[in-house]
Amino acid sequence: MSNTTDKGFTTINPATEKTIKQYDYMTEDQAIKAVDNCHEAFLEWKLKPLEERATIIKAVGKALMDVEDEYAELMTQEMGKLVSHSHDEIELCAGICEYTATEGVKQLQDEVRTMENGGKGIIQQAPLGVIYGIQPWNFPLYQAIRYAIVNLMAGNGVLLKHAKNVTGSALKLKDVFEKAGLPKNLFTVLIIDHETSDKIIEHKAVRGVTLTGSSKAGEYVAQKAAKVLKKTVLELGSNDAYLVLDDADIDLAVQTSIQGRTYNNGETCVAAKRFIVVDKVYDQFKEAFVKGMKDINFGDPMDKDSKLGPMARKDLRDKIHQQVEDSVTNGATILCGGTIPEVTGYYYPSTVLGDVKPGQPAYSEELFGPVASLIKAKDNKDAMRIANDSRFGLGGGIFSKDEDKAIQLAKDHFDTGMININSYGLAHPNMPFGGIKDSGYGREHGGFGIREFVNSKSIMLNNSK
Repeated sequence: MSNTTDKGFTTINPATEKTIKQYDYMTEDQAIKAVDNCHEAFLEWKLKPLEERATIIKAVGKALMDVEDEYAELMTQEMGKLVSHSHDEIELCAGICEYTATEGVKQLQDEVRTMENGGKGIIQQAPLGVIYGIQPWNFPLYQAIRYAIVNLMAGNGVLLKHAKNVTGSALKLKDVFEKAGLPKNLFTVLIIDHETSDKIIEHKAVRGVTLTGSSKAGEYVAQKAAKVLKKTVLELGSNDAYLVLDDADIDLAVQTSIQGRTYNNGETCVAAKRFIVVDKVYDQFKEAFVKGMKDINFGDPMDKDSKLGPMARKDLRDKIHQQVEDSVTNGATILCGGTIPEVTGYYYPSTVLGDVKPGQPAYSEELFGPVASLIKAKDNKDAMRIANDSRFGLGGGIFSKDEDKAIQLAKDHFDTGMININSYGLAHPNMPFGGIKDSGYGREHGGFGIREFVNSKSIMLNNSK
């Protein structure tokens, strides 16, 4: 993305560096009117029976699959992910629609309780209102679907301010929703600048705000929302640690770690980023891991033979390269990659840094791209200590042949929201997704996200006898 002006911006294909499309910002009046229209649509939608909402949510999943090929190509053009990964994303989103349509009806049913005085209590999960989502570019469809689907199922209206470089993907989702039968204006895309965004948070019809982004962005939005007493859900950055213990299956650990670091061009909040390997197996893991990372070739993301696409924007590539150089200046060593190739497109090679220690960006910061930090630990206990030596706490992983031991370590000691054991995964519709510490708060998926923005309303009837 480049050529941003006060009035608008252009989107850029990161593989070709060519302009895709020009967009104009909404005026503040246009944006406020869009919020008002969304609220009007909400007032009718909230009265729809759960089963009727579920039918439309299920239809959204089908509508996504109907346009899978063209949607996948658009996402790849806008942010550079491998087209196969774009297909994965669409299929995940269709699964979220199916899960939410089925489980949402159960999660949102009225609950009846007996009162102490013999009366009856009814607990309703009532729609809250219009929910404002501020979303990043790395999963153009999933980031929007993740919060939108559950909130629509709950009976809320939904606003989306998407990252500028995936504006086309945002607008296409609006079309998909409406073709699936969602009432007009209930899901609304706002093409606005940061100043107007602040006004949207303050709007009286907006009842909650959810953001996926950096910790700094989360702090800013949380403060703006708190000032007007509105709830937030924040899914922020991370520096996920994957522990290779002394009894790990090294071949499995290496294969999984390469996937976890390079999937989606490494531009994933829950990517495997720090690889903490105990001394006993360090050399064995290092040799195989570096070799495997060297074999990850970058190239045209539309080419099925490419294993790594370009980074989404030039400034993002420049940032991660600077983090690599700063880490090297402070003692890290480049084991592979680490140089910007002289080609068209914002490519950065798969990179492994060794001798990673405190005081280096590779140790303490989020490296949002295909750069792995390799850290040696004395033993299993030391590996866990290093893993938790982070201000972040989104995801992580443990490699060990003793699954019971790994589960106990995850439960008792891993200070993070999600842990993979002998595996790597992005998200599962039936499991909660979210973090702690500087990685944010609140949960999505697994039946948890659907109750983040509802009014758990108590209706009490006294015993008349």
